[in-house]
Amino acid sequence: MSTLATLSDQEQQFLDTFQQTVERNQFDRLILSQYKGELQDLEKMTWRVITLNEQRVLSCLYRYKTQDVTKNYPLEEALSQVTTLLACCKQANLMTVDEELQLKKNKKKAMLTRNKHTGSATQAKPAEQIHDRMKQRFVDQDSIFLQHLGITDQKGQIIPSMARKWKQINKFVEIFSGALTQIKPQAEGLRVVDFGSGKGYLTCALYDYMQKYGQTPYVTGVELNPKMVEFCQSVAQHSGFEQLDFFQGDVRTYAPERLDVMIALHACDVATDFAIHSGIRLNAQMIMCAPCCHKELRPQLQAPKVLSPMLQFGIHAGQQAEMLTDTIRALLLKAYGYETKVFEFVALEHTSKNKMILATKRKDYQQPDQEILAQIQALKEMYGIQKHSLELLLNDQWDQQGIGSKC
Repeated sequence: MSTLATLSDQEQQFLDTFQQTVERNQFDRLILSQYKGELQDLEKMTWRVITLNEQRVLSCLYRYKTQDVTKNYPLEEALSQVTTLLACCKQANLMTVDEELQLKKNKKKAMLTRNKHTGSATQAKPAEQIHDRMKQRFVDQDSIFLQHLGITDQKGQIIPSMARKWKQINKFVEIFSGALTQIKPQAEGLRVVDFGSGKGYLTCALYDYMQKYGQTPYVTGVELNPKMVEFCQSVAQHSGFEQLDFFQGDVRTYAPERLDVMIALHACDVATDFAIHSGIRLNAQMIMCAPCCHKELRPQLQAPKVLSPMLQFGIHAGQQAEMLTDTIRALLLKAYGYETKVFEFVALEHTSKNKMILATKRKDYQQPDQEILAQIQALKEMYGIQKHSLELLLNDQWDQQGIGSKC
């Protein structure tokens, strides 16, 4: 690495330490603030090391008044960029394994202070922030898109009435980040479609997460409500999310040519089946859905004699139909080459629609698993089920027009 500008002794010492800690893998993060240069509305920059395409790079989050922009730099180029930006900032904070350096400048001089970590703060070096690594905080609370969506106020504080939504967003991104480690990165970026994107809370959070941690996301939210589409497109534009767009329509009218990640949260009734079918048909690497409004199997349900005393109660019959519907969906995903999990998404206190089906494509898949398909047939016969939409779609037997929509 080499510097590009004439600097004060304190600035040069600060940059030398920055360079050394990066090269020795002792770097945590660098924050440049109180920017006074030519880039309009730029407030501060946060630098971290990530691994991108198996190469260590420095990723910088540029925080503007109205948007966030993330750029990644090779190590040599990064020092040159930091040198240029440092000259325009009145304060810089460098966090390393062993200490924190603070550089503060005024019109007369630059002051450099060092604070050694003590006690529990002196630990093993921090792990590199790999792009597909799970983090304790999955969504940065001061991300500008949260303000545009009404989750936080202008000071970056969570609005009390949105606390539950904030928890849902973080849990969703946590689940997504874990599954992301199991799929293969694409050189041309990951194509993500969110069917039934609603107000765009999760769609924006997912895009923000992928962008900040080294992925190249191309995300489309699909939503029937034109006012929601207009609102979300405005949020994406004002947040600087250039590769996030929103389409007015549903799973029938939006037909992507390629799909790496398919998301469908609370797509009502058989709309979930259409969304899962799109994911399987387009060989998506990841499928995430939170189904609701299980109406298709309930009228078909014929209780086995031994279960009749239990299923005579309507609430139990409804729960049984729901469990059977999603069991067949999960088994079909397994039969068509996906590692599949069914689990609680968030606690019932936050939402009653709390079930998640998460599936990731197996690399060894060749053809449908006949043993699993036989298990599905046995379940259908036991309960007298004649029709399950996802099964019909996969068998090219669907012949009805109407599907559900987002609740």
